Amino acid sequence: MIDWETILRHDGPAVWRTAWRVLGSRTDADECFQETFVAALEYARRPGSVVHNWRALLQRIATGRAIDRLRRRVSQRNREGALPDDHPSSSRPPHEHMESAELSAALRRALARLPQGQAEVFCLFHIEGWSYREIAESLSVSTDLVGVWLQRAKHRLRELLAHVDPAAAATEAAPEAIKLEEVSRG
Repeated sequence: MIDWETILRHDGPAVWRTAWRVLGSRTDADECFQETFVAALEYARRPGSVVHNWRALLQRIATGRAIDRLRRRVSQRNREGALPDDHPSSSRPPHEHMESAELSAALRRALARLPQGQAEVFCLFHIEGWSYREIAESLSVSTDLVGVWLQRAKHRLRELLAHVDPAAAATEAAPEAIKLEEVSRG
């Protein structure tokens, strides 16, 4: 019998942070969090399914769901012409928030344009800090393929973000903002 209460208490915060880091929106992160646990429950109900590392499974599901949600959001905003709805933090000057919001929005739009595998590998490696081996095991691919996908993702992100000033990303504008400096360095 799976102790969902313990899994939720132990791994839930990391799963929510995974969704938040990719999406940058509380509402989207909350919905992604719920979708992740529903998907994990469905997976656990499959005959013969065995999970050795719940946190890894949940973070991988959350990353995939977050990227899917991000793609839908970016697509919808492109159709509507809307701007990102990041909310300012009272602890930073407005100009820092704007820079951070612009950089985060640009990276999120670019991530939404990557193939699924590349986007997942990029997020798991750069945002969640997983090793090549952990990613390879989670995705059931070789570590070499993880490296290839990561390099392709960085190359494509560099192309998509060429208009963004990576020096501005070096500021500690927001802990939730994904730093573009990593992408621009290669």
